[in-house]
Amino acid sequence: MHPAAEHSPLGKSSEYIATYSPELLFPIPRLAKWAELGVSGDALPWQGVDFWNCFELSWLLPSGKPVVAIGEFAIPCDSPNIIESKSFKLYLNSLNQTVFATVDALQACLVEDLSKAAGKAVAVKLSSLAEVQAQGVTALPGLCIDALDVSISNYTHPQPELLRCAPDRLVEETVHSHLLKSNCPVTGQPDWGSVVVEYKGRALEHASLLTYLISFRQHADFHEQCVERIYLDLKNLLQPEHLTVYARYVRRGGLDINPYRSTAPISPQNLRLVRQ
Repeated sequence: MHPAAEHSPLGKSSEYIATYSPELLFPIPRLAKWAELGVSGDALPWQGVDFWNCFELSWLLPSGKPVVAIGEFAIPCDSPNIIESKSFKLYLNSLNQTVFATVDALQACLVEDLSKAAGKAVAVKLSSLAEVQAQGVTALPGLCIDALDVSISNYTHPQPELLRCAPDRLVEETVHSHLLKSNCPVTGQPDWGSVVVEYKGRALEHASLLTYLISFRQHADFHEQCVERIYLDLKNLLQPEHLTVYARYVRRGGLDINPYRSTAPISPQNLRLVRQ
């Protein structure tokens, strides 16, 4: 377990406060997990963003009439902190009986509070249900490797030794899998996700990638750290010219978390999948 997570609201009975309470946000420093991966906060080997989508966002107009919307929050991957997910939900619930004169006022409040918790500027986008409905759902790019016939019996921890590549063959390709699963390091609840690997480098053996991803099945870690671990293991193996790894996780408690990590600056679209 992350040393700070045991003090968070995760896994504990919580009072659901319905009026504005920014103190509910619980930041967890990224540094301890980066150190576990052999990464220095001063020289991160990736760039990217963590997209959080909130499907349970509501507040009151000055008339007392409630409004509902869907929120998108883009947290820089190099921010000093992640925001613990239950505290994030409790904070958002605290807006339910809070009056905001305009959408802009609510957005400014969210930017200020979330940026303070993350330790770096967080971008906030609020959309109506009609706007999100019009966007629909999307399919992941590239080749799905889930139909490959593989065998695996050890699911307790990620196994980078399963990964294989062809050192003398270079390719540029995109592959994806919907079989990523890990567990919350505090509550043990399952986290379901789809993962995409885009790279140019040594040819990755697809079956080995699939067994490697399945080896996360009983691994306990936060979404962000799972993606960072996958990124580093692939980077070490492939020595790529470029590499992007991202995961789209199934929502829980009205929130889904979608970490993106890349060797180069990226401007990804935050598009929903069918399980989101």
